[in-house]
Amino acid sequence: MFVQIGADYFLKDKDIIGIFDLDNTTVQKSTREYINNISKQGREETVSFKSLPKSFIVTEKNGEDKIYISPYNTSTIFKHLNDKK
Repeated sequence: MFVQIGADYFLKDKDIIGIFDLDNTTVQKSTREYINNISKQGREETVSFKSLPKSFIVTEKNGEDKIYISPYNTSTIFKHLNDKK
């Protein structure tokens, strides 16, 4: 099953490890460092440049994690996830 995380962007639900609010989680230095390290390794993708980012989704596929920066808030993504079930 696929979950919409941006205007025309979908992820497989089985690849999603976590969905996090950017405002609440980036207060912690460890979270900022994690996002910066993933970004430096080229494993970060911004879903939309038109809206402010509100959440990030951590995925794992073939043993490699990747972060998607989304304009949707976490409750919207969870709603899309639960609507599919």
